[in-house]
Amino acid sequence: MELNHYFKLHPHVAIAFSGGVDSAYLLYAATKFAEKVHAYYVKSAFQPQFELDEAKRMAKQLRVDMTVIEVDVLQCSEVTANPADRCYFCKKHIFTNIAEQAHKDGYNTLLDGTNASDDADDRPGMKALKELSVLSPLRECGLTKEEIRRQSKEAGLFTWDKPAYACLATRIPTGEPITKEKLECTERAEDFLFSLGFTDFRVRMPGTAAKLQTPASQIEKVIENRTAIVQELKRYYSAVTLDLEGRNE
Repeated sequence: MELNHYFKLHPHVAIAFSGGVDSAYLLYAATKFAEKVHAYYVKSAFQPQFELDEAKRMAKQLRVDMTVIEVDVLQCSEVTANPADRCYFCKKHIFTNIAEQAHKDGYNTLLDGTNASDDADDRPGMKALKELSVLSPLRECGLTKEEIRRQSKEAGLFTWDKPAYACLATRIPTGEPITKEKLECTERAEDFLFSLGFTDFRVRMPGTAAKLQTPASQIEKVIENRTAIVQELKRYYSAVTLDLEGRNE
Protein backbone atom coordinates (compact mmCIF):
# COMPACT_ATOMS: atom_id res chain seq x y z
CA MET A 1 0.00 0.00 0.00
CA GLU A 2 1.18 3.53 -0.78
CA LEU A 3 1.01 6.30 1.82
CA ASN A 4 -1.42 8.36 -0.25
CA HIS A 5 -3.89 5.45 -0.21
CA TYR A 6 -3.26 4.87 3.50
CA PHE A 7 -4.35 8.40 4.31
CA LYS A 8 -7.46 8.02 2.20
CA LEU A 9 -8.42 5.21 4.57
CA HIS A 10 -7.40 7.32 7.58
CA PRO A 11 -8.08 10.97 6.64
CA HIS A 12 -8.09 12.48 10.16
CA VAL A 13 -4.98 11.54 12.14
CA ALA A 14 -3.08 12.35 15.29
CA ILE A 15 0.66 11.72 15.06
CA ALA A 16 2.99 10.91 17.93
CA PHE A 17 5.80 13.22 16.89
CA SER A 18 9.33 12.96 18.29
CA GLY A 19 11.06 15.23 15.77
CA GLY A 20 13.17 12.34 14.48
CA VAL A 21 13.65 11.17 10.89
CA ASP A 22 10.70 8.79 10.78
CA SER A 23 7.99 10.76 12.55
CA ALA A 24 9.03 13.91 10.65
CA TYR A 25 8.57 12.16 7.31
CA LEU A 26 5.26 10.68 8.48
CA LEU A 27 4.08 14.15 9.49
CA TYR A 28 5.17 15.51 6.11
CA ALA A 29 3.26 12.77 4.28
CA ALA A 30 0.18 13.47 6.37
CA THR A 31 0.26 17.14 5.38
CA LYS A 32 0.21 16.03 1.74
CA PHE A 33 -2.36 13.26 1.84
CA ALA A 34 -4.51 13.49 4.99
CA GLU A 35 -7.48 15.79 5.32
CA LYS A 36 -6.65 16.77 8.89
CA VAL A 37 -3.55 16.21 11.03
CA HIS A 38 -2.29 17.21 14.46
CA ALA A 39 1.12 16.46 15.99
CA TYR A 40 1.66 15.53 19.64
CA TYR A 41 5.06 15.78 21.29
CA VAL A 42 5.63 14.30 24.73
CA LYS A 43 8.07 16.19 26.93
CA SER A 44 9.48 14.07 29.73
CA ALA A 45 12.70 13.63 31.68
CA PHE A 46 13.80 11.17 28.99
CA GLN A 47 13.89 13.77 26.19
CA PRO A 48 16.59 16.45 26.01
CA GLN A 49 15.58 20.02 25.23
CA PHE A 50 17.10 20.01 21.74
CA GLU A 51 14.62 17.31 20.66
CA LEU A 52 11.69 19.57 21.55
CA ASP A 53 13.35 22.51 19.82
CA GLU A 54 13.80 20.52 16.61
CA ALA A 55 10.26 19.15 16.78
CA LYS A 56 8.91 22.71 17.02
CA ARG A 57 11.10 23.74 14.10
CA MET A 58 9.79 20.91 11.92
CA ALA A 59 6.16 21.54 12.86
CA LYS A 60 6.65 25.17 11.92
CA GLN A 61 8.27 24.21 8.60
CA LEU A 62 5.33 21.94 7.78
CA ARG A 63 2.78 24.42 9.19
CA VAL A 64 1.26 21.78 11.43
CA ASP A 65 -0.31 22.41 14.83
CA MET A 66 1.68 20.66 17.56
CA THR A 67 0.63 20.06 21.15
CA VAL A 68 3.32 19.50 23.77
CA ILE A 69 2.21 17.09 26.50
CA GLU A 70 4.10 17.03 29.79
CA VAL A 71 4.39 13.46 31.11
CA ASP A 72 6.18 12.55 34.35
CA VAL A 73 7.58 9.13 33.46
CA LEU A 74 9.51 9.05 36.74
CA GLN A 75 6.22 8.57 38.58
CA CYS A 76 5.89 5.15 36.93
CA SER A 77 7.69 2.61 39.15
CA GLU A 78 7.80 0.00 36.36
CA VAL A 79 9.82 2.50 34.31
CA THR A 80 12.21 3.75 37.01
CA ALA A 81 13.04 0.18 38.09
CA ASN A 82 14.58 -0.09 34.59
CA PRO A 83 13.76 -3.73 33.76
CA ALA A 84 14.60 -5.30 30.40
CA ASP A 85 11.11 -4.41 29.14
CA ARG A 86 11.19 -0.84 30.47
CA CYS A 87 10.36 0.45 27.00
CA TYR A 88 7.03 -1.39 27.10
CA PHE A 89 5.90 0.35 30.28
CA CYS A 90 7.25 3.71 29.11
CA LYS A 91 5.57 3.54 25.69
CA LYS A 92 2.29 2.48 27.24
CA HIS A 93 2.40 5.37 29.70
CA ILE A 94 3.34 7.93 27.06
CA PHE A 95 1.00 6.77 24.30
CA THR A 96 -1.92 6.48 26.70
CA ASN A 97 -1.44 10.17 27.47
CA ILE A 98 -1.22 11.05 23.77
CA ALA A 99 -4.31 9.00 22.90
CA GLU A 100 -6.34 10.65 25.67
CA GLN A 101 -5.40 14.16 24.54
CA ALA A 102 -5.93 13.32 20.85
CA HIS A 103 -9.38 11.91 21.64
CA LYS A 104 -10.29 15.13 23.46
CA ASP A 105 -9.22 17.02 20.34
CA GLY A 106 -11.44 14.88 18.13
CA TYR A 107 -8.90 12.38 16.77
CA ASN A 108 -9.58 8.65 17.07
CA THR A 109 -6.68 7.46 14.88
CA LEU A 110 -3.20 7.68 16.40
CA LEU A 111 -0.09 7.04 14.27
CA ASP A 112 3.57 6.57 15.10
CA GLY A 113 6.77 6.56 13.05
CA THR A 114 7.83 2.91 13.37
CA ASN A 115 9.35 1.90 10.01
CA ALA A 116 9.88 -1.37 8.12
CA SER A 117 13.51 -1.60 9.28
CA ASP A 118 12.53 -1.77 12.96
CA ASP A 119 12.76 -5.26 14.41
CA ALA A 120 9.52 -6.00 16.26
CA ASP A 121 11.12 -8.93 18.11
CA ASP A 122 13.70 -6.60 19.67
CA ARG A 123 11.37 -3.75 20.60
CA PRO A 124 9.14 -4.35 23.62
CA GLY A 125 7.63 -0.92 23.01
CA MET A 126 5.86 -2.27 19.93
CA LYS A 127 3.77 -4.50 22.17
CA ALA A 128 2.41 -1.40 23.88
CA LEU A 129 1.61 0.23 20.54
CA LYS A 130 -0.34 -2.84 19.47
CA GLU A 131 -2.28 -2.96 22.73
CA LEU A 132 -3.25 0.70 22.32
CA SER A 133 -4.21 0.27 18.62
CA VAL A 134 -1.55 2.72 17.45
CA LEU A 135 -1.00 2.44 13.69
CA SER A 136 2.41 2.53 11.99
CA PRO A 137 1.91 3.58 8.34
CA LEU A 138 5.62 3.61 7.42
CA ARG A 139 5.99 0.03 8.57
CA GLU A 140 2.72 -1.11 7.01
CA CYS A 141 3.68 0.49 3.69
CA GLY A 142 7.11 -1.17 3.71
CA LEU A 143 9.18 2.01 4.02
CA THR A 144 12.68 1.31 5.36
CA LYS A 145 14.89 3.80 7.18
CA GLU A 146 17.08 4.17 4.07
CA GLU A 147 14.08 4.94 1.88
CA ILE A 148 12.64 7.37 4.42
CA ARG A 149 15.94 9.27 4.52
CA ARG A 150 16.04 9.40 0.71
CA GLN A 151 12.49 10.68 0.40
CA SER A 152 12.99 13.11 3.27
CA LYS A 153 15.97 14.62 1.47
CA GLU A 154 13.96 14.97 -1.72
CA ALA A 155 11.20 16.67 0.28
CA GLY A 156 13.66 19.17 1.76
CA LEU A 157 13.22 18.03 5.35
CA PHE A 158 16.21 19.04 7.53
CA THR A 159 15.82 15.78 9.44
CA TRP A 160 16.81 13.60 6.47
CA ASP A 161 20.34 12.94 7.78
CA LYS A 162 19.63 13.30 11.49
CA PRO A 163 21.38 10.53 13.46
CA ALA A 164 19.20 8.03 15.29
CA TYR A 165 18.66 9.18 18.86
CA ALA A 166 17.49 6.93 21.70
CA CYS A 167 16.03 8.46 24.86
CA LEU A 168 18.26 9.39 27.79
CA ALA A 169 17.09 6.37 29.80
CA THR A 170 19.01 4.06 27.45
CA ARG A 171 22.30 5.40 28.85
CA ILE A 172 21.61 3.72 32.19
CA PRO A 173 22.26 -0.06 32.28
CA THR A 174 19.27 -2.35 32.60
CA GLY A 175 18.51 -3.10 36.24
CA GLU A 176 20.04 0.11 37.57
CA PRO A 177 17.33 2.50 38.86
CA ILE A 178 16.60 5.56 36.75
CA THR A 179 16.62 8.87 38.60
CA LYS A 180 16.16 12.49 37.63
CA GLU A 181 19.76 13.20 38.71
CA LYS A 182 21.22 10.53 36.42
CA LEU A 183 19.20 11.80 33.46
CA GLU A 184 20.28 15.39 34.09
CA CYS A 185 23.95 14.35 34.25
CA THR A 186 23.55 12.56 30.93
CA GLU A 187 21.86 15.49 29.21
CA ARG A 188 24.51 17.97 30.41
CA ALA A 189 27.37 15.70 29.35
CA GLU A 190 25.90 15.08 25.92
CA ASP A 191 25.09 18.77 25.42
CA PHE A 192 28.76 19.50 26.07
CA LEU A 193 29.92 16.95 23.50
CA PHE A 194 27.43 18.33 20.99
CA SER A 195 28.98 21.77 21.56
CA LEU A 196 32.38 20.34 20.60
CA GLY A 197 31.00 19.06 17.29
CA PHE A 198 30.54 15.36 18.10
CA THR A 199 27.65 13.52 16.42
CA ASP A 200 25.91 10.16 16.79
CA PHE A 201 27.48 9.40 20.16
CA ARG A 202 26.33 8.20 23.58
CA VAL A 203 27.49 8.90 27.14
CA ARG A 204 26.67 5.68 28.99
CA MET A 205 26.52 5.55 32.78
CA PRO A 206 27.79 2.25 34.20
CA GLY A 207 27.68 2.81 37.95
CA THR A 208 28.81 6.37 38.60
CA ALA A 209 31.27 6.62 35.69
CA ALA A 210 30.85 8.00 32.18
CA LYS A 211 31.55 5.74 29.21
CA LEU A 212 31.88 7.60 25.91
CA GLN A 213 30.82 5.80 22.74
CA THR A 214 31.49 7.67 19.51
CA PRO A 215 31.82 6.51 15.91
CA ALA A 216 35.33 5.17 15.30
CA SER A 217 36.00 8.12 13.01
CA GLN A 218 35.57 10.51 15.97
CA ILE A 219 37.76 8.74 18.51
CA GLU A 220 40.77 10.81 17.50
CA LYS A 221 38.70 13.95 18.12
CA VAL A 222 37.97 12.66 21.63
CA ILE A 223 41.71 12.30 22.29
CA GLU A 224 42.34 15.80 20.95
CA ASN A 225 39.73 17.21 23.35
CA ARG A 226 40.56 14.85 26.22
CA THR A 227 41.45 17.50 28.79
CA ALA A 228 38.30 19.57 28.22
CA ILE A 229 36.07 16.50 28.14
CA VAL A 230 37.48 15.03 31.35
CA GLN A 231 37.33 18.37 33.13
CA GLU A 232 33.67 18.91 32.20
CA LEU A 233 32.38 15.37 32.69
CA LYS A 234 34.13 14.89 36.03
CA ARG A 235 31.65 17.47 37.32
CA TYR A 236 28.94 14.82 36.97
CA TYR A 237 30.75 11.45 37.01
CA SER A 238 33.32 9.69 39.18
CA ALA A 239 35.43 8.72 36.13
CA VAL A 240 35.48 9.16 32.35
CA THR A 241 36.22 6.23 30.03
CA LEU A 242 36.25 5.74 26.26
CA ASP A 243 34.93 2.75 24.30
CA LEU A 244 37.72 2.12 21.76
CA GLU A 245 35.54 -0.16 19.64
CA GLY A 246 33.40 2.81 18.60
CA ARG A 247 29.74 2.91 17.63
CA ASN A 248 28.65 1.42 14.31
CA GLU A 249 28.59 4.05 11.56
